[in-house]
Amino acid sequence: QVQLVESGGGSVQAGGSLRLSCAASGRTFSSYAMGWFRQAPGKEREFVAAITRSGDKTYYADSVKGRFTISIDNAKNMKYLQMNSLKPEDTAVYYCAATYSSIFIMNVRYYNYWGQGTQVTVSS
Repeated sequence: QVQLVESGGGSVQAGGSLRLSCAASGRTFSSYAMGWFRQAPGKEREFVAAITRSGDKTYYADSVKGRFTISIDNAKNMKYLQMNSLKPEDTAVYYCAATYSSIFIMNVRYYNYWGQGTQVTVSS
């Protein structure tokens, strides 16, 4: 079992930056691959970024590639999503998640644990 709590959301103008944090309690991050997902009103939850258990590989949705960076600090049981050059279409609730899977880490269906979400609003 692992409990996840996101923080760092807020409102920002287009072109700005935010850093989301995800704190874990229970089993350590090193037991899971970790991902960030987002859900805008009226839309399905979508993949944003993921990182392997070891932290050696990262994956990004095409829509955020080059702007967002996922990272982990296993010693602190923390995960981060640095978001730069934000756009209004990035507005959504962002969720931190953990999965036992080592293969399907870009697929929302394979995630076992979820945080409560944090709102990110980008104004034009």
